[in-house]
Amino acid sequence: MHEVSLASGILKIVEAAALREKFARVTLLRIEAGSLCNVEVRALRFALEVMAQDTCLQDAEIAIDTPTGAAWCLHCQLTVPLQAHGDACPQCGNYQLRATGGAELRVLEMMVEDT
Repeated sequence: MHEVSLASGILKIVEAAALREKFARVTLLRIEAGSLCNVEVRALRFALEVMAQDTCLQDAEIAIDTPTGAAWCLHCQLTVPLQAHGDACPQCGNYQLRATGGAELRVLEMMVEDT
């Protein structure tokens, strides 16, 4: 389960921001985990909640957005929605697709309280 290492990386980002910006705690952490980034959202949320204990992230609301993936179809020359790697183009049924969006995992926003 690589979600634990991803949660650890997210926590490091939050803690580095807390040191740099001098805030006491996070009240809301908003993350984007695209549908093509191969992350189990429930496992990521659980790992973050467990790892947040005794950190500035403790008791924060964790919001995880999961935007749909997008891909460029080499056959029909269109950008199409893509739910998962390996899916066919919904327009022409071809499998020659190049992902163009939805593979991102990033911290979008933090609402914080000052010390």
